[in-house]
Amino acid sequence: MKKYNEKTEVLEKIADSITSWIGSIQSLIVHTLLFLTSFLLPMLNIVDFDKMLLILTTVLSLEAIYLAIFIQMSVNKSHEKIEDIQEDIEDIQEDIEEISEDIEEISEDIEEINEDIEDIQEDIEEINEDEDEEDHNERAKNVILKSNVSSNKNEIKALKDIISQLQNEIDQLKKDDQ
Repeated sequence: MKKYNEKTEVLEKIADSITSWIGSIQSLIVHTLLFLTSFLLPMLNIVDFDKMLLILTTVLSLEAIYLAIFIQMSVNKSHEKIEDIQEDIEDIQEDIEEISEDIEEISEDIEEINEDIEDIQEDIEEINEDEDEEDHNERAKNVILKSNVSSNKNEIKALKDIISQLQNEIDQLKKDDQ
């Protein structure tokens, strides 16, 4: 089986080379020279015109058959590559959908955390109102707590902005894939 695959690969490389050469300027020049030579031979009385036409027709028919085979091999190989690329695109789209779902879940979690922070802040404000005569240490603790809450709010807002930006990029990727 290994030898068969190696032979097949060699034949495919040869077919690719031939197909590539046939589509080149050099091929056009060589074929033009061969046709000119073929029609000049009978004019110079080197070969009979009917014989030249028979040989030329036979050679061109064989060349056309092989070219059709080589071209179909190239088309088949291209089709396989396109299928592989389509599978990769489908995988990427699935990944994007999963990431999008994760981002939505994170956004929900951040909203819940924000609500909790607001509740805590309200509780702190109520405690401050109720305890007008608390000592300085307690007030300092409350100020630090408020500062931390405020800082956390800012960090959460930044996270929200990043998530929003990621969501926009995902939407753009989805649009590009379509």
